[in-house]
Amino acid sequence: MSPPRSGPRLAALVVFAAAMGWLGGVVVVYLRGLLGLAHGPRVLAAPELARRFAALPWLLGTEQGREAATIVMLAAVAWLAAPRARERWGAFLVAFGVWDLVYYLALWALLRWPPSLATVDVLFLLPPGPWWVQPVWVPVAISSGLVVAGAWLFRGAGGRRRR
Repeated sequence: MSPPRSGPRLAALVVFAAAMGWLGGVVVVYLRGLLGLAHGPRVLAAPELARRFAALPWLLGTEQGREAATIVMLAAVAWLAAPRARERWGAFLVAFGVWDLVYYLALWALLRWPPSLATVDVLFLLPPGPWWVQPVWVPVAISSGLVVAGAWLFRGAGGRRRR
């Protein structure tokens, strides 16, 4: 029996990653509520955000655990999506990139945040401190590149179709 073609597997991977990205955006809606930011385009400087996290001592560890679990889930689905290491790596890159892009789309749809691609965001809380802080255009550009590179690797690196 031949393995399934890469197109349908790639489509399923993108759907999974998009759903995870939307879920990640929903979680941040809740986090913003816990941190007193509620809805809207308000942006806090990293030190103020750290102070608000410190006021809820259980929250930072919980959020770091969620971030780690997200990476594990993306890696697990990438492992399942492809039979060989190169394609699995490509699947992970696609899943990570789509997840991150849809995460920002979800935040925009639900909160109208970020107000612009130049808005500074805390990208990850892992590894713990210092936090990764960049304008939103940086992860959007990186994630777009990850999707392209990952699809290239997943589909057989440069058009060599495998069946």
